[in-house]
Amino acid sequence: MINVIGLGYIGLPTALMFASHGVDVVGTDYDNELVATLKSGKTTFEEDGLDDLFNDAVAKGIEFSTDYIETDVYIIAVPTPYDKFSKKIDASYVLAAVNNVMRVCPKGATVVIESTISPGTIDKFLRPVVEEMGFTIGQDLHLVHAPERIIPGDMVYELKHNSRTVGVDDKAVGEKIKALYGSFCQGDIAVTDIRTAEMTKVVENTFRDINIAFANELTKICRLDDMDVYEIIRIANMHPRVNILQPGPGVGGHCISVDPWFLVGDYPGLANIILAARKINDSMPEFVLERVHNIMKQKGMTDLTRVGLYGLTYKEDVDDVRESPTLQLLESMERHLAPGLKVYDPFVKRELVENQYYDFDTFLAEVDLVVIMVAHNEIKEQMDKLKGKVVLDTKNIRGLEGAYKL
Repeated sequence: MINVIGLGYIGLPTALMFASHGVDVVGTDYDNELVATLKSGKTTFEEDGLDDLFNDAVAKGIEFSTDYIETDVYIIAVPTPYDKFSKKIDASYVLAAVNNVMRVCPKGATVVIESTISPGTIDKFLRPVVEEMGFTIGQDLHLVHAPERIIPGDMVYELKHNSRTVGVDDKAVGEKIKALYGSFCQGDIAVTDIRTAEMTKVVENTFRDINIAFANELTKICRLDDMDVYEIIRIANMHPRVNILQPGPGVGGHCISVDPWFLVGDYPGLANIILAARKINDSMPEFVLERVHNIMKQKGMTDLTRVGLYGLTYKEDVDDVRESPTLQLLESMERHLAPGLKVYDPFVKRELVENQYYDFDTFLAEVDLVVIMVAHNEIKEQMDKLKGKVVLDTKNIRGLEGAYKL
């Protein structure tokens, strides 16, 4: 049996996937309301295929609890935020989970950290805590790092098909955990040391962040001299060794927008390109605001309250709002004491911000300028409703004619 700790965007699908493939699973979370929802037979967020996976896991006997249980394997998938001033990881959630595990686990148990952590976190934070509790690592407790590699919107598929990394001190333990993930994972599973596993996951997301930053910086350059960045990228990408990404209004989510800061915080003075990329991507919501003001001036518009932001989530067709560019933009407006914009997202049903709408038609009736921050399928399928509106399309939606671009 395994005990999955943390039933959020990563822990819940992971627990369900194990259970649906015949592994005995207890999912644990400190949130009483979340656990009660799962026990009542409902999932806690929207994701393609998640409900079917949930029903299968329930039929196979998965259990949910607020308590840690005594078992041989624990998988920890709790948040790992970073300090916005020091840029260093906040490992407190992981440390708390490991502490709770040590209170109930039998001798020889294996603790797998799935949460993304900065390189060296296990050495600097977890090993000392384990040893202070009187445990001998490698005998009383085995530490493993097996970072998640999935993205909202395609979690179920990626859990099955993406390759994985298992970082361990003892290769025999690594093979055991590899076999456990192999119960459902069809991708390659590499067994390596813990520090390499930590670094590999952060490097993957940092690579993507840097490439996005190049596209975003190119957008600013082209905007300055009135060039079409999308046409430039299209032609440049005809070269067989060039693959420039598309620009956008910013970078969100809990991976690409966060993980590079771990390297900046841990290696100040060395992570220079990484830091520059982070600054570029973090500046994009402000750049969108500048475009809004310039378009309003050009169109003779003066009332910011007649401007609407379409999309609150950090990517299309999910309900995940973590680090979303729209929220970053609204925070920027608050700093400038500017009046709030109207906001609508078909996937966000709970109130997150002021002037939030829950019906597309009502939202459109209240605005003159629509800023498309997220390219949900809804707006792609209902582009005709934008007729008569001034539109700033930050996502370069195919077939949307007459819109302003980044």
